[in-house]
Amino acid sequence: MENLLSKIASVIASEIHCGPTQAAAAVSLLEKGATVPFIARYRKEATGGLDDTQLRTLEERLLYLKELEERRGVILDSIRQQGQLTPQLQEQILSAGSKQRLEDLYLPFRPRRHTRAQKAREAGLEPLAEKLFADPRLVPEAEATAYLSEVFPDAASALDGARDILAEKFSTDAELVGKLRAYLWKTADLCSEVIEGKEREGQKYEDYFHFREPLPEVPSHRVLAIFRGRSEGILSVKVALPEDLEEKKPHPCQAMIAEQEGITFSGRPSEDWLMGVCRWTWRVKCLTALETELFQKLREGAEEKAIAVFGSNLQNLLLSAPAGRKGVIGLDPGIRTGVKVAVISDTGAVQATSVIYPFSPKNDRKGALEALYRLALKYRPSLISIGNGTASRDTDRLAGELLRQHPELHMAKVVVSEAGASVYSASELAAEEFPDMDVSFRGAVSIARRLQDPLAELVKIDPKAIGVGQYQHDVNQASLARKLDAVVEDCVNSVGVDLNTASPMLLARVSGLNSRTARSVVQWRDSHGAFQSREQLLQVPGLGQKTFELAAGFLRIPGAANPLDASAVHPEAYPLARLIASRSGLSLESLIGNHDALRRLRAADFVTERFGLPTIKDIFSELEKPGRDPRPDFVTARFAEGVEEISDLRPGMTLEGVVSNVTAFGAFVDIGVHQDGLVHISELSDSFVKDPAAVVRVGQIVKVRVLDVNAERRRIALSMKQRPAGSSSATGAARGRRPSSPQRGRPEGSMAEAFRKVLQKRG
Repeated sequence: MENLLSKIASVIASEIHCGPTQAAAAVSLLEKGATVPFIARYRKEATGGLDDTQLRTLEERLLYLKELEERRGVILDSIRQQGQLTPQLQEQILSAGSKQRLEDLYLPFRPRRHTRAQKAREAGLEPLAEKLFADPRLVPEAEATAYLSEVFPDAASALDGARDILAEKFSTDAELVGKLRAYLWKTADLCSEVIEGKEREGQKYEDYFHFREPLPEVPSHRVLAIFRGRSEGILSVKVALPEDLEEKKPHPCQAMIAEQEGITFSGRPSEDWLMGVCRWTWRVKCLTALETELFQKLREGAEEKAIAVFGSNLQNLLLSAPAGRKGVIGLDPGIRTGVKVAVISDTGAVQATSVIYPFSPKNDRKGALEALYRLALKYRPSLISIGNGTASRDTDRLAGELLRQHPELHMAKVVVSEAGASVYSASELAAEEFPDMDVSFRGAVSIARRLQDPLAELVKIDPKAIGVGQYQHDVNQASLARKLDAVVEDCVNSVGVDLNTASPMLLARVSGLNSRTARSVVQWRDSHGAFQSREQLLQVPGLGQKTFELAAGFLRIPGAANPLDASAVHPEAYPLARLIASRSGLSLESLIGNHDALRRLRAADFVTERFGLPTIKDIFSELEKPGRDPRPDFVTARFAEGVEEISDLRPGMTLEGVVSNVTAFGAFVDIGVHQDGLVHISELSDSFVKDPAAVVRVGQIVKVRVLDVNAERRRIALSMKQRPAGSSSATGAARGRRPSSPQRGRPEGSMAEAFRKVLQKRG
């Protein structure tokens, strides 16, 4: 096992461009149960400073390569049991660097159902196939008469059987399959057409009704849209070469099959038949299988990009600025059922809940304002948090009226995303957290709390329900969940968690903890009172030394007797922190936050065999600003007055908005009209933009200009360019087009020419 992990670490090192010892150390730590946040923060010396992004990539590749090795063993055992494992084949299998290559090598030995080729072999046609393949001078019809049987009673059927035998042999040639796959990927197009009669039903797929674009050039969002259209029965999809449009011309893939199998053409009797074998191999045995594989490759690549986009958006949302310890009135807008109200203290405790009915059918605006005023006067909150769903702008106006009537309240109002609030309200977690609260109020509580601390509140919601993904339901759900869980874990641990106020859901995301140990921590806290030190964690049932090592550095105790317990300094480094204080001539308490005293010390003077310079620099940073929050300062967007519905928008308007989602083709921006507008990738900047995530992030406040409004289709085109373009088009995905070029990528030389001559001879 150790040799295997060493081999895997060597492969990963070359892939992520780090040293073999760095990769080996990270692999070893992961295999021993360490988490990525712990390794990235507290084991920098071991890994040479690999960051969390590199470590996540390493973790993914480690999983893939372990699965690859497991599959390699299964394949070797299977072929060995069949008695067909030669030294050469074994070497090929051992050196295969991908699952695809392994499966190609396994093709001839894979157990399969009873095939036409097997039926022909059982009827004794294999010698006929071998003779015609070995000697093209033979006349196929004459040779076939010696191999007739009840199953194959005439020469034509016998030759078909021999063809099936050779076609199966050719189509399981690993080298040939690999060449054909690579050629198709480089040369072929992804094509889609609308299925007849589905035009009206599939209107949203109109961009793909007559679509053709080179396989490697199709953007991920188009791939996922096309495959969704296919699964919904709207689109037919295929892989096609330019030559497929010109049936009379020799097909390059058939020529490649002939060349790979050593078939040449010079006018001999069997050449027509052998060409038919090549054609049959391509059209019947290879094309469909390779098309399926290429579809899978396209889908996997598109899913990988979509999952990465989702992860990036989620990270930005989770790390958006917290309002902090401020009282909040949360408003969950509604019309007929009323606006749900929840008042939250500065610590997140629910102080009051209510329902107001300012809108139709009751229209009790005066009563609603009075109710909100009484709550504000009694609990003195600083903020009003308004969900951005139905009736959001109406509720926002109501809150604005309250603040204008009562400026003495000194409150501010903020519209926040309520994505996932309804999912949380009906969840088991919400029921456990608020067993005596009506479901309808839980959403208002969530809306209020996510303003105080987005991270602490959003971890309670399934990341897939937060709504910042692209085609999230079309991607591999296991891969998506793994990615999003990793993002949440990294975000939680980068910020740190207050051990005495964190919910079980938040604690469960801390390095080393899980749902069970998180609940144990909360139960201990409920029974014994607030934690006074990190060391007390070891008194929690089920939380051992290893878990303590992984978790302690990410758990904070503000106001603890030991000030280091409120910092990101790991308990294992406390003696070093005290030594630093001693060398400064100050107490630890006096040194913390003392910039001048720390500047007089040299981090290099404290390097030991256990603690290297990276860790010591981290300790210095923590002593200067203990428990610093990496998230930005809290600011809010101001939606334009009088712009509340899509009908209020006019081209040329400049508005302020909040980025609600980032995709591969642009960014969606909430401008306060119940329909997010799209800033197409071409309108994100005056300069060329390759990746929208490099320009904008979820939660960012931006200024946009309205380009176009289609109220009927509820589409809003926006621009972030500083200077208006002469003409712009920010809606829809451009359909890929490539000029017809039959010669593009075609293998030239004797095989193609020979096929051409055979076709000409056949007339």
